[in-house]
Amino acid sequence: MKGLLTACFLLVGVLAMAGGNQLTLGEKASHTDVKMTGIAGEDVSLADLKMENGIVVIFSCNTCPFVLAWENRYNDIFSWAKANNVGMAMLNSNYQKRSGDDSLEAMKEHAAEKGYNFPYLIDKESLLANAYGGQTTPHVFLFDKDFNLVYKGAIDDNFKDASAVKENYLKDAISSLAKGEKIAVAETKPTGCSIKRKVD
Repeated sequence: MKGLLTACFLLVGVLAMAGGNQLTLGEKASHTDVKMTGIAGEDVSLADLKMENGIVVIFSCNTCPFVLAWENRYNDIFSWAKANNVGMAMLNSNYQKRSGDDSLEAMKEHAAEKGYNFPYLIDKESLLANAYGGQTTPHVFLFDKDFNLVYKGAIDDNFKDASAVKENYLKDAISSLAKGEKIAVAETKPTGCSIKRKVD
């Protein structure tokens, strides 16, 4: 565990790409109709989950210390998004850990333990992580109703302490998107562990 923590903290704010694309603001999401298996046994796509104003995609996992620090805010983000007619999908792209910590069964157990109430899906072979440029767990991508990227980066400015957050990047972006307003902070640096992706 100590080694994992050390490795993760070395990746704070570091681009952890491995040959993938870098989706830029204004670009359209690909693979939106690809069906992904979720913890409830459903096979759904981003197109299935998108709501009237768009969808937020968060690359996540079961064991990264940054995820563990942030995930008590996940259900609140889901509720906030839903209230603003924005869908949400949590994607696990850790292909290299699929037979261990990030297996479907481990995802189900983790979600039950943490009380997840949103779709938590397997990004098979890291398809979307590689297509969008997902770098860390967590890493947020917010798309509008036409699947154009309008925000990417961190959830907020303090993974350690929710009560000390000064900038709610994602929630503010969702609110602005729903109101049809310009997003004040449209890109921030992602913070977390590297995605254990499939690399061709």
